[in-house]
Amino acid sequence: MSGQSFFQGLLSSVFDRGISFSRQSDNRPILELAEALVSERGEVSGTKIAHALLTKYQTLSTEERETFLLEINDAFDVDATDVMHAAENYARDQSAPNLKRLQEVAEPRRLELLRRLNAAPGGTQSLVRMREDILALVRKHNQLKRTDVDFEHLFSSWFNRGFLVMRPIDWQTPAHILEKIITYEAVHAIDSWDDLRRRLLPEDRRCFAFFHPAMPDEPLIFVEVALTNKIENSIQEVLAEERTIIADTEATTAVFYSISNCQQGLKGVSFGNMLIKQVADDLSHSLPNLKTFVTLSPVPGFMSWLHEEADRDPESKAKEALDYIRGAARAGDVYEDPDMQQTLTGLAARYFLIEKRSDRQPVDPVSRFHLGNGASIRQINWAGDVSEKGYTQSAGIMVNYLYDLNEVEENHEAYAKNRDIKAHKAIRTMAEKNRPQKQENAPDQATKQAPNNPDAATANQPINGNDGEKASQALEDL
Repeated sequence: MSGQSFFQGLLSSVFDRGISFSRQSDNRPILELAEALVSERGEVSGTKIAHALLTKYQTLSTEERETFLLEINDAFDVDATDVMHAAENYARDQSAPNLKRLQEVAEPRRLELLRRLNAAPGGTQSLVRMREDILALVRKHNQLKRTDVDFEHLFSSWFNRGFLVMRPIDWQTPAHILEKIITYEAVHAIDSWDDLRRRLLPEDRRCFAFFHPAMPDEPLIFVEVALTNKIENSIQEVLAEERTIIADTEATTAVFYSISNCQQGLKGVSFGNMLIKQVADDLSHSLPNLKTFVTLSPVPGFMSWLHEEADRDPESKAKEALDYIRGAARAGDVYEDPDMQQTLTGLAARYFLIEKRSDRQPVDPVSRFHLGNGASIRQINWAGDVSEKGYTQSAGIMVNYLYDLNEVEENHEAYAKNRDIKAHKAIRTMAEKNRPQKQENAPDQATKQAPNNPDAATANQPINGNDGEKASQALEDL
């Protein structure tokens, strides 16, 4: 047995171990079960209570789940008075007992409840589903954000890179996993099994996913890769039914054309940066002929930004472009107009490099993700996605982000510390030509409003849909 398989088996045994439960059910109310669980000291009895609680939760109606989550949000919260007194005691006497007491009262009981629920068989996956319920309720009940903080805190530990396993997804992968790949595809919809076969079976196609031992049948995130001999500028060419398949040993470029988060309940836990870098590193070792690693990425916020800019300035190029688009008889007319190509690609360059949020990050969620990972903006692609979705969310524009394995760490540090964006010279030139006149030779307006600590906002705001809004959310949750 190899060392790797030994430790994989050891890890799996930790997560697979369970306790036999009698058929007798625990009929106590679910909140009473929660109270009993956090006060229970026996491991076996505690695990049985956790199992009973999760089983009961699954049988609750939507309204009953809402009531339970609101109850634990309040009943298992911290006591602010206790925290204040413990903090005052520690400020006066920084002894170990005072520190321990402060830590005890500062942690909400919800955290211990979640830890003990996680000990039940299937507990991790049940908690991921429970958080999906919370995320669906936070707009209605803002106070549930406190409980959501607890979930995100624990999930960040439970799903850290040390527990994740990367696995290739191919045509030999079990069907129930492949079905989930079809369902979870968040950027370019997979329409059929034949469509999936075209993405997995050919020699010049790859797919990789992260799994967690506690959820072995549930991919957390996956990336689809095209092996090519050029930097692809059109998703239609990448996904074409009739195309020339090349040998993987002849490919010079790996194109990451789709990356999808699979678990909405893990929103805020970033996997995408780790997955892309590990795939690029593994491919560079297994296929040394690969020299270039790029994405072919959507621009989900571009059309929304054009509308905002046109409303703000009726004399802007954005207003001119939108008027042209509205007046075009069909999308193809826009793509065939060289003047419109120049106008919209120039606006896109400005959108990537000049338009910023108050934290000095780009307004585009895809840019924030890839630039935060250490990529650079390599190429803006006119008519990169001529589907209806691509037309309505980005006027058909796509972009290549370059992952230079020799520079990603340096680029990441520059972006994280100073919000420096690395981009091809031609894109910078286009962006400057399209800079609004009032911003010429002046700092970006958004930069003036930036917080004193720009690093307070995470560079990789965590990417999980087939329409524009869903794709944008997918990229935010990576």
